[in-house]
Amino acid sequence: MMQPSKQQDALSALSGGSMDPSGHTKSRGFEAFMEKVTLVLGVVFFGLAIALAYIASH
Repeated sequence: MMQPSKQQDALSALSGGSMDPSGHTKSRGFEAFMEKVTLVLGVVFFGLAIALAYIASH
């Protein structure tokens, strides 16, 4: 008999086990909004970090 790998068990425990066959969950409502906000703030943060590094070096 085949048993699921330990990695799959850990992923299932961390994600709540509600994954579709492709391995991704579909965000809805507030969760989707927060993912977009996090992405935008991450891009802004790295953009500012690069800009400040450039300014500091000149």
